[in-house]
Amino acid sequence: MAQSKKKWKAPVQKNESLQGEVVDLTHEGLGVVKVDQYPLFVEGALTGETIQFKVIKVGKKFGFGRLEKILTESPHRVEIVDKVYAQTGTMSLQHLTYEAQLAFKKEQVEKVLSKIAKLPEVEVNDVIGMDYPYGYRNKAQVPVRKIDGRLTTGFFRKNSHDLIPLEDFIIQDPEIDQVIVAVRDVMRKYHVKPYNETEHKGWLRHIIVRRGHFTGEVMVILVTNSDEFHRQEEIVQAIQQAVPDMVSLIQNINTKKTNVILGKESKVLVGEDSYQDTLLGMTFNISHQSFYQVNAVQTEKLYQTAVDYAELTGEETVIDAYCGIGTMTLALAQKAKHVYGMEIVKPAIDNAKENAKLNAIENVSFEVGAAEEIIVDWSEEGKQVDVVVVDPPRKGLAPEFIEAVLTMKPEKMVYVSCNPSTLARDLKLLNEGGYEVKKVQPVDMFPQTTHVETVTLLTK
Repeated sequence: MAQSKKKWKAPVQKNESLQGEVVDLTHEGLGVVKVDQYPLFVEGALTGETIQFKVIKVGKKFGFGRLEKILTESPHRVEIVDKVYAQTGTMSLQHLTYEAQLAFKKEQVEKVLSKIAKLPEVEVNDVIGMDYPYGYRNKAQVPVRKIDGRLTTGFFRKNSHDLIPLEDFIIQDPEIDQVIVAVRDVMRKYHVKPYNETEHKGWLRHIIVRRGHFTGEVMVILVTNSDEFHRQEEIVQAIQQAVPDMVSLIQNINTKKTNVILGKESKVLVGEDSYQDTLLGMTFNISHQSFYQVNAVQTEKLYQTAVDYAELTGEETVIDAYCGIGTMTLALAQKAKHVYGMEIVKPAIDNAKENAKLNAIENVSFEVGAAEEIIVDWSEEGKQVDVVVVDPPRKGLAPEFIEAVLTMKPEKMVYVSCNPSTLARDLKLLNEGGYEVKKVQPVDMFPQTTHVETVTLLTK
């Protein structure tokens, strides 16, 4: 008689307290401890440490533990600023020295190139880091809720919608932190009702502040649950007095029950729907809906690397897919014959066209639409292109986009990525399609977090 299959049982039990050595960090920065080859992920633990932890979740392939005690400490551990930043998940690597953070990020890129892209021989450069890896974010989106009977700003506890009151975000531009507090205090003074998510009531949902790193210009966006605005004149005046650098105040209306922050409709209350910043010696208009990299200092390094990798001579036709407000397009245009930018967000393309005029750059054209659709049309029309530059969202490139590139056969492709695993997946396809990965340069755009951006050069 056939033996019945024995039911598999994890070698650990929930609520059990164990000790073990941390053998690795996951791409999310969690320590990995193995018990009989069964991995457990422990937040706050570092490679090489011996720890005591409590098992909090047991799954089929892996489990999770809560750090109770560090028995032997890693030489790369530093004192954390405040555990509140671990609770919100905004600074998931704050317990690791900055040098070790950069090494961790380089290793993340190396791992995916080897495992997913199947390109273990490709060399990854050291990560370009920051001199001062704090206070870099030029945009803040802060939820507003009622806590202890008053309107409060802060950040949600990780994996929840419980607001933790916060005034100093450490990785945000400190000027932005001050603006949020100033606007919050105006709202308290006028007894503005904060949003209640469960009841879908209350008026003010989010305060968003964007600030030009090099210009100091401030844009404030009030995300509201209705298009009404009681005592608008007084409140607007009070905000103007409290925030002298504000050049633009927007009311964005979002009446939906949703986690998406911005609604489709908006009203300009002060100035225009735009503020300015400079980048690589050019000036940019940025609207409230437009994407703009949140770390201006590192963006200059990122884009400069991309332009250098393209090695333009002035004779090339270039495509800049996912061009946003034209930041990289215009940088490329200074060295190319003509650059075509494409972007799905219409206000961003409006900004891009203004920005080309603003900087007197004429050898550019912009189109609104999904990059994968436009490029497929162009490849079918037989358009000739020398260089394709891409900076896609986290999900990477659509398969039809890659197909179109392989049909067009540009000499070079420069891939700017914010997600190493989708980058690796796409590099595998491009490599199989006849492109060789020449250079890989990670850039640290988000210090104290696990995120890493990468610029990759491919040639035919």
